[in-house]
Amino acid sequence: MATQAEDAGETISMSLEPSVPFADLPRDERRDVFFSLPESAREALVADMSRSQLEAFTDRLDPDEVTDVLGYADPETREAVLATLDAERREKIDFLLSFDPESAAGLMNLDYVTVDRSRGFDAVAERVRRFEERTGRVPTILVTDGDELLGELPGAAISVADPETERITDHLQETPSVRYDRDDEEVLAVFRQNSERTVAVLDEDGDVLGVIYASDLLRLIDEAAGETLYEFTGVAEEESVLDGPVEKVRRRYKWLVLNLATAFMAAAVVGLFESTIAAVAILAAYMPVVAGMGGNAGTQSMAVTVRGISLGQVSLSTGKRVIANEAIAGAANGVITGALVAVIATAFSYGEFGVLLGAVIGVSMVANLVIAGFFGALTPLVLDKLGYDPATSATIFITTATDVLGFFVFLGLAGAVLL
Repeated sequence: MATQAEDAGETISMSLEPSVPFADLPRDERRDVFFSLPESAREALVADMSRSQLEAFTDRLDPDEVTDVLGYADPETREAVLATLDAERREKIDFLLSFDPESAAGLMNLDYVTVDRSRGFDAVAERVRRFEERTGRVPTILVTDGDELLGELPGAAISVADPETERITDHLQETPSVRYDRDDEEVLAVFRQNSERTVAVLDEDGDVLGVIYASDLLRLIDEAAGETLYEFTGVAEEESVLDGPVEKVRRRYKWLVLNLATAFMAAAVVGLFESTIAAVAILAAYMPVVAGMGGNAGTQSMAVTVRGISLGQVSLSTGKRVIANEAIAGAANGVITGALVAVIATAFSYGEFGVLLGAVIGVSMVANLVIAGFFGALTPLVLDKLGYDPATSATIFITTATDVLGFFVFLGLAGAVLL
């Protein structure tokens, strides 16, 4: 069942004047609704707010959240809202606004304290207490030796440790770190290897600038998933559900024209075998089966390969094994699905063709799934090597390969065996 916040978010997304329903929401729900909206909707919402509405909205947000909100505002409005904040919050937000929002520093927050390794547990507890009184939040405790980050001190250690016999360094946990100017993808890669850790953000000299929690990455992960979906389907990331038909056409027609060109390539191959199809009309019924299975198998191979590229597990120079594995897997899947199709084709075919028709379709299925596995792995690796995003344009090349080569194998084999 949808929550009230989700319902309100849907209402805002469907409204032409987003600030009207948003302003009527209870104060404690506005944050959840705002950050659940797509980026384009958030930008439109901020642009539609009056200055007083924006001030009221940001009043109780954390500094890193205020930074995100004000990133959508024009410079004049941003300065006006900042002027209403107390000196400490404004200093933090000014600091965060100075960084690229799509970098590690743009993701970090300032809920941390640093303590020297020589400090005792009582001194650390006092430092944490002062931070909580000032901000209302519990900080991450980072321990340094004055120049270098040593690790994180768990908050529980303050209450369970024996200050007479133990030092804070006895309870340190390793803390992964990332430079402040690293992009979002590198930050995600660090978290994939350290999913339960807090990541420290460091400057050029190794000093701590902030921390990133796993919760800070939830929005980034959602956006990354949305971007991938957009790329796979040829839709511009900035396209909104609220865009009018003219805008949607403008953003999509180029992709569709490119698809049309590749469709004509497949049609040209089919045209080469016009006499074969005329002689064995039942072949036309099985052409979509061969093409569809090849396209689906190619997309599966592509998805696995693109993920491997994004995680740094494979590249074109090291991808021979990946390509071979996908081609072999395609052959095995082709045998399984080809056998099923062959049995069905044989059972429902009449006249002189019978088993031969089933054999042609079965062998064609095996061949096309091998093609799908090969090109599904090779194409993203080649595009990545050439500097292109493999998720953006790999699908169209893979589908072209499976359609053109699949039809050529199927119809060519049919002409050789059945006629």
